[in-house]
Amino acid sequence: MTRFLIDNLQYCNWSEKIFRQLRESEVDAVHVTVVYHQGFRDMITNLESWNRYFEKYAKYIVRGTNGDHVRQAKQQNKTAIFFGLQNPSPIEDDLGLVEICHQLGIRFIQLSYNNQSLLASGVYEPEDRGLTRFGKEVVNEMNRVGLVIDMSHSGARSTIEAIEHSTRPIAITHANPYFWEPSIRNKSDDVLKELVQSGGMLGFSLYPNHLKNGSNCSLADFCQMVAETVSRYGIENFGIGSDLCQDQPDEVVGWMRFGLWSKNPFQGSENTPTFPPMPNWFRDNRDWENIRTGLQSVGFSEQEIAKIMGENWLQFYDMSFGPAL
Repeated sequence: MTRFLIDNLQYCNWSEKIFRQLRESEVDAVHVTVVYHQGFRDMITNLESWNRYFEKYAKYIVRGTNGDHVRQAKQQNKTAIFFGLQNPSPIEDDLGLVEICHQLGIRFIQLSYNNQSLLASGVYEPEDRGLTRFGKEVVNEMNRVGLVIDMSHSGARSTIEAIEHSTRPIAITHANPYFWEPSIRNKSDDVLKELVQSGGMLGFSLYPNHLKNGSNCSLADFCQMVAETVSRYGIENFGIGSDLCQDQPDEVVGWMRFGLWSKNPFQGSENTPTFPPMPNWFRDNRDWENIRTGLQSVGFSEQEIAKIMGENWLQFYDMSFGPAL
């Protein structure tokens, strides 16, 4: 049986070293963040950088826009790179830019990143107002062209409204269940039930802020959480979205959290935010076998592990990235 390994969210400081590590563990596809708070022109600049990566590191990576590109990448011993936006800012207030983003290869767009956007409320807003009128129009257009709605950083009401309004399954690409770890970014039982019933996907996150005991979370605890989640909701709607931020300098955390909308009150002080150390069982892309072994140790079969490690995401890619029928 062919096994696929897909990580549906990374924001690394990309380099030949990291691309080589992806191949060492035979990672078949990665959803990469192209934009946090930037506008449309900045997105284009970042896509230009990726074009140079594809040219320079062609023996490691290839551009991906559909599920078959994952299968082709595996045959070629390469990693397919899929683009996503963690903030809808590149579409500005222009509905037509949704289709342009899809034409440029974007396949995931978060409707909000922690704050209120023109589309939906972020998880850190004191009041979650749900989808805006523009947000509903954007969801309709994303459904039409084949762009996945990502609600990883959105509030619960906004997420449930996105699930209900969308005619196609959505994704929460990187988060964990709130019942396991009550992080503000983790997702409640109500959200997970709606997500699973609608055919959506959740990517289990390995970022320490989403883990029980943070950087000290054990592999056993993580895998037991996966097992408990699957026992509650079934296995078909879950994969991995590691949220790996390998080799990023600490000042990037300030950019991720504060963008251009704040002067960042912590900047230059001893309280400047930093990246937490990754757990010792997943330091970088060479450690995927640890997760596979951990899942086996808590009772998952080889077929079930294959679903969580990549097959579920691949099936989701197959049905999500093309135009609505």
